[in-house]
Amino acid sequence: MKVLFKRTFDKSFMIFAVLAIVTGTACYLVLGAEEFRSAIASDTALVAFLVPKLGAAVLVAAFLQALLPPSFFAKYMGEETGLKGMAIAAAGGTVTPGGPMTSFPLVTLLRDSGTGNGSLVSYVTAWAVNGFQRIFMWEVPLMGAEFAAVRFVASVPLSFISGSLARLFPPAAGPQGRTGK
Repeated sequence: MKVLFKRTFDKSFMIFAVLAIVTGTACYLVLGAEEFRSAIASDTALVAFLVPKLGAAVLVAAFLQALLPPSFFAKYMGEETGLKGMAIAAAGGTVTPGGPMTSFPLVTLLRDSGTGNGSLVSYVTAWAVNGFQRIFMWEVPLMGAEFAAVRFVASVPLSFISGSLARLFPPAAGPQGRTGK
């Protein structure tokens, strides 16, 4: 329990807590009590909206981790898989729906399961740039199918370029001190 507490309330939490206090105080002093209460109310609504989604995404990642052997993702997207691993990761990122609260628990699972830096970066790049959900919900209706298709095809290489560049750097240690084993 003490380790969980220490990992939760780490240096990054403290930085954000101080920033929240400073900006909250500035909001109160500059805009007044009414705007301060309004900001707190809208943030509370946002947290209530995000927590169930984040909880479900974390459960999906935990269940996948329990169902699949630890080496499963490393086998297909490990550092030694090269372009093939980046292609699999990019395809996965493209079809992963939702925002960061639903996709990053999966990214954490991939990292902790031995997915290489190149594949991780390819996944995140494809999710951010070429996610089907955004293409079909926003680009096609607002910009048209031709524009969406051209933009998608033109953006596909970005996953491989960013993944290849990421392979130049050693794997970063995760929050648990893992190095992508």
